[in-house]
Amino acid sequence: MKYAIIIPDGAADEPLEILDGRTPLAAAHMPNTTRLAASGRVGTSCNVPASMTPGSDVATLSLLGYDPTKAYPGRAPLEAAARGIELGPNDWVFRCNLVTIIDGRMEDYAAGHIPSGEAAALLEELNRQLGGSHVQFIAGVSYRHLVVFRNVRDEMTAQTTPPHDILDQPVAEYGPRGPGSDVIRTLTQRAADILSHHEINRVRADLGENPATAIWLWGQGQQPRLPSFQERFGLRGAAITAVDLVRGIARLIGWPTIEVDGATGYLDTNYAGKGQAAVEALDDYDIVCVHVEAPDEAGHEGNARAKVAALEAIDKHIVGPVAEKLATFGADGWRFLIMPDHPTPVRVRSHTREPVPWAIAGARVVSVLDLPFTEEAAARADLHVANGHELMEYFLKP
Repeated sequence: MKYAIIIPDGAADEPLEILDGRTPLAAAHMPNTTRLAASGRVGTSCNVPASMTPGSDVATLSLLGYDPTKAYPGRAPLEAAARGIELGPNDWVFRCNLVTIIDGRMEDYAAGHIPSGEAAALLEELNRQLGGSHVQFIAGVSYRHLVVFRNVRDEMTAQTTPPHDILDQPVAEYGPRGPGSDVIRTLTQRAADILSHHEINRVRADLGENPATAIWLWGQGQQPRLPSFQERFGLRGAAITAVDLVRGIARLIGWPTIEVDGATGYLDTNYAGKGQAAVEALDDYDIVCVHVEAPDEAGHEGNARAKVAALEAIDKHIVGPVAEKLATFGADGWRFLIMPDHPTPVRVRSHTREPVPWAIAGARVVSVLDLPFTEEAAARADLHVANGHELMEYFLKP
């Protein structure tokens, strides 16, 4: 049996006036997904427990069959795992966004989606002036980076807030609170002083681009441990993603990640390249998971039409080729699942915790209601999973 999972990150949404009262999923032309959903089962899954923040980290763990109330180590440790960063027993790692703060408000959680080369130069300067044996700035992709505090004597369990959750909000109301907050605030202030004088930011401002005025630390944790997917479900898997968070989860559950040229983690990602990589990987692995960040980015930007375009590209360049490849394994030889991790409504421009729609098709999955892959149809369906991590067992059952 071959299994394929497609994750259109943040795809679930609300009806929007600009889309004639439809959600992006309902407005998008997705013939391949519609055909698969109609031939199989549609339902909803609650991937974010009520006690947890609706982040992609929590929701993706749940989607892949891991109970986040037991398995969640924090977002930054998952991204550190993606990069092979070793953490000692007294080390703490934080996600470090390069952000744009103007007049005390969070103007842009991504500093204008700063290019990775410019970001690396900024991180290098921060390391030169602020880094050392106890603090390390580790450059990532675009605005997404890490800071590691080594050999910390005290807890660093301060409450922190993702910057994408506080767009246009006064940042003073969302600073760190609790153990370790003084260290975080001090480092953040010193970094802001350095960034304000850097030539890269002066040029970005001159060009009308959002400068990286500050760092924002959040999502901290320590060394994570997860049982492998093969131990739990007996299947060899692989992941295709451009996002370190998903790479980290894949690494921790024993999945190699397949890199695709031009996969950016943004709206301009190489959809066709991801689809082709998934088609090829299905010959070598039992289960292949393709994650696409673009719908989530469109949601954060409040761009409904970009979200529709991303969903249509996913359907054409990923779902279509993958479905065609799965068919070569025979009617009883495959299963397909498409499901967002969480909603990222265009109106809200942030993650929410509402249940998300899913569609499963393939061997021994019998259509009951012949429904499309939309939020409304999934809500009308007859299968609703209250604990999202339990859906994986249903998807994989013989």
